[in-house]
Amino acid sequence: MTKVLDVLTGNPLTKAVTKQLGVPQATELRRGRVLPSGDVVLAVLEGAGESSGATREALTTLGITGAEAIRDEPAARTTGEDGRVVPPAYEGKIGALVLDATSVATIGDLEGVRAVLRPALRALGSSGRVIIVGTAPELTEQPEGAAVQQALEGITRSVGKELRKGGTANLVYVSPATTGAALASSLSFLLEGRSAYVSGQPWRVLGAQPGEVPADPTAPFAGKVVVVTGAARGIGAGIAEVFARDGASLVVVDIPAAGEALTKVANNLGGTALQLDITSPDAGQKIAAHVAARHGNDAKIHAIVHNAGITRDKLLVNTDEDRWGSVLEVNLAAELRINEVLLDSSIDGGLAEGGRIVGVASTSGIAGNRGQSNYAASKAGVIGLVRAEAPLLADRGTTVNAVAPGFIETEMTDKIPFATREFARRFNSLSQGGKPVDVAETIAYLAAPDSGAVTGQVIRVCGQSQIGA
Repeated sequence: MTKVLDVLTGNPLTKAVTKQLGVPQATELRRGRVLPSGDVVLAVLEGAGESSGATREALTTLGITGAEAIRDEPAARTTGEDGRVVPPAYEGKIGALVLDATSVATIGDLEGVRAVLRPALRALGSSGRVIIVGTAPELTEQPEGAAVQQALEGITRSVGKELRKGGTANLVYVSPATTGAALASSLSFLLEGRSAYVSGQPWRVLGAQPGEVPADPTAPFAGKVVVVTGAARGIGAGIAEVFARDGASLVVVDIPAAGEALTKVANNLGGTALQLDITSPDAGQKIAAHVAARHGNDAKIHAIVHNAGITRDKLLVNTDEDRWGSVLEVNLAAELRINEVLLDSSIDGGLAEGGRIVGVASTSGIAGNRGQSNYAASKAGVIGLVRAEAPLLADRGTTVNAVAPGFIETEMTDKIPFATREFARRFNSLSQGGKPVDVAETIAYLAAPDSGAVTGQVIRVCGQSQIGA
């Protein structure tokens, strides 16, 4: 039935009918390391506060010269032949609007946001981008300043829901210390197709140092060891593929029962396979020993992705201690134990100084989900873990972040009852489910050597799902 709906919504002859029936229409998203085809427009707002200047510097670092923005102001409007007032417009389609709103500090300053957004939204091309850069509200001294910076989040989320044809809107908060170099990896991710299924999200880039800037931006993990757990299939295999594409030396991990599929993934991607139950007490030691044995005693892990997870869904009133405990053990406790071992700087094959830890949470861990109290607990726990560990690891240059996938098309989601699956798939800003590669691209961005200023963050990869919080 799902494929029938896809055919109907994609057929020009039946598209109008399905639209009349209220079936959301999906657009093929721009994916991969592909910039927008149209101009990248840069608007730097003047306000009562101080602009950080990092946005323009970051675009320069990326080799992008922002085109001049048009503002919707009374003096710029004209009168059409029908007597209606016509706002100013771009001559053609634009690819993205990057809006530096770091100086916005009063309620009146927000008018500048509206004035720049109005013409840009009318001109935005397919899979276009709106990227707003603000000052983190908690770093703003005046209450009004904090309020209007928080207001940017409401604007961003609303704009994300208004965009069509695969467009996304996201908000990056910076600090006065954030440099253009530190912000560049985030703007690169958001402008490119790598962020295809990320919309309506706010996160923070507060550090000043980007970390290690790769010599080849298309192979940022060249010469670096990356470990991915739960990599035999689905999202885990997709994560491994993206890291391999970007030059990583892979170690893929999964349970012995998935050994055949795991070996196939490793062989296809030029990595090595480690069959391992991550809940075993010595799982961390075995991962480190494998890395040292295969890559040398001096080798260190650049990044570990904690993707392995299980579900044991039941209403809480029907959940016994085994269903409860097994999910928390695999999805959360194992991650804690493995991190503790790999962060021991004396262990061969452990995590490098300046390394990256990325956890996989879930929108269930944010919004909760009927019949998933154990799963939601474990995934909310992952969010709490990265936020707690981030400041503890800052002195080592090590970052720890998480992604929270929403509805991603996998063998597992194919088994969800039709009606539930269609609601989850269609009722988001992009009117479609995500792909494993969308989760993988976001993880690779967080794990990148030059994403050193991004830590303690949780990014939803859900197409701005309107089901749940």
